[in-house]
Amino acid sequence: MTAPARAGTREWIGLAILALPTLLVSLDVSVMILALPHISVSLGADSAQQLWIMDSYGFLLAGFMVTMGTLGDRIGRRKLLMCGGAGFGLASIAAAFAPTAELLIVARMLLGIAGATIAPSILALITNMFRDERQRGFAISIWMVCFMGGMAIGPLAGGALLERFWWGSVFLMGVPVMLLLLVTAPVLLPEYKAPNAGRIDLASVALSLGALLPTIYGLKEIAKHGPAGVPLLAIAAGIGVGLVFVRRQQHLSDPLLDLALFRNKRFTTAVSAMFGISLTGGTMLFTSQYLQLVVGLSPLEAGLLTLPGVAAMVVMLLATPVLAKRIRPAYLITIALVASLPGVLLLARLDASSGVVPVVIALVLFQAGCAPIVTLSSGIVMSSVVPEKAGSAAAISETCAELGFALGIATFGSLFTFIYRGSVGGALPDGLPTTARAAATDTISGAIEVARTLPTAVGDAVLVAARDAFTHGITVLALACGALIASVATLVWFRLRELPTLGGEATHPAPTSEAADEVVALAS
Repeated sequence: MTAPARAGTREWIGLAILALPTLLVSLDVSVMILALPHISVSLGADSAQQLWIMDSYGFLLAGFMVTMGTLGDRIGRRKLLMCGGAGFGLASIAAAFAPTAELLIVARMLLGIAGATIAPSILALITNMFRDERQRGFAISIWMVCFMGGMAIGPLAGGALLERFWWGSVFLMGVPVMLLLLVTAPVLLPEYKAPNAGRIDLASVALSLGALLPTIYGLKEIAKHGPAGVPLLAIAAGIGVGLVFVRRQQHLSDPLLDLALFRNKRFTTAVSAMFGISLTGGTMLFTSQYLQLVVGLSPLEAGLLTLPGVAAMVVMLLATPVLAKRIRPAYLITIALVASLPGVLLLARLDASSGVVPVVIALVLFQAGCAPIVTLSSGIVMSSVVPEKAGSAAAISETCAELGFALGIATFGSLFTFIYRGSVGGALPDGLPTTARAAATDTISGAIEVARTLPTAVGDAVLVAARDAFTHGITVLALACGALIASVATLVWFRLRELPTLGGEATHPAPTSEAADEVVALAS
């Protein structure tokens, strides 16, 4: 069998161009955390509008990803990326100069739709540009480093801009990046589209949005406020529409979502494993709250203490393709996930006096241990399909990760709230006013605010009860997270053991290009 052509200078420069919008899309999520207080004051946004300013981007990003991935297969991935880049730049300008909260929400929605074109297009283009599996593995690692880097530097970059400029400056970061993409993409990036692609089924697009948007909305609302009627109804409606969507795809000759992809064991296992690991992201969010609300650090100090974990993940992301040349993917992923479990156990042992060192060590172990599955699962997904299905495969992978993260936050958040309220209620001192007891029982933030208004001895007792309940909640969540990691490691060990080392010979012969649901090359 002829070895695939290796990428040259043009492809690597093209990867550098693709890295910038990747960095930007992930940065746009995290930077809003710091910008929101400034926006709410400047535009007079009420609490509901603030939630929509934060969440509208993520809703539309996840909701349109499957549609955009399939659209890229039909009209061309470079063309879709350039259209999305232009839209992202224009929407960024609109957001920066929005005079009202309502217009800012609309701009954020447009940013989400434009952002949905970027991630699947980039991953599909990387697959087309880097046909050599070793080079592809390293290229995907670079892509993931940029994605994680954007999440890490977003608060830092946003903080620096907000100290010197108005809140709209955080949106203008994207404009020069997208201009550079539009100028260089026609020269450096190849165009690719499915040769016999049919037309987009608009009914399927509507059904996919009707399935994803209510489900994501319900999950996010449950994470914020706990289970309630409206979010649960939204999730039920989303599931119902999703079933109709699946049934329609089964009867279309050219479906929006090719369900045949899920008949591929490697594809399904990789997507399922990534979904499972994304669920654990909900637990890691509580470590930041622990550092601020229990240890007493500022948001900036807490953010800086998360950087060692990000650095460890970056190192492992870059090292994974090298290690995968000597260690089979299933073994490498399993070993790394098992190595992350001591970090999870450190979180399970936290108490109010533990300090910051166990948290930093736990984040380093956890994030480094999850790096191989992030890199290798993306490679397995992308190389498990023929080139004309790469956009759809990338969209499925990204959507599953987004849904996993949202479901993890909702599930773990609801469990944590239940544990906290059950633990703190009986530990609060007697004689507290009804409103003070209700606030302290609701959240640890409420307990801290209440403690400031009480006599010193009583306030200290409230803080001790709240912090003990909070760390008890982290203990339960960490143990649940550990069980989930062990389950994913077991799944990968038994389902992907036949994958050879990177560059090794496959256990089964490569199929022909006509088999859309079969593997065409080994993932890295």
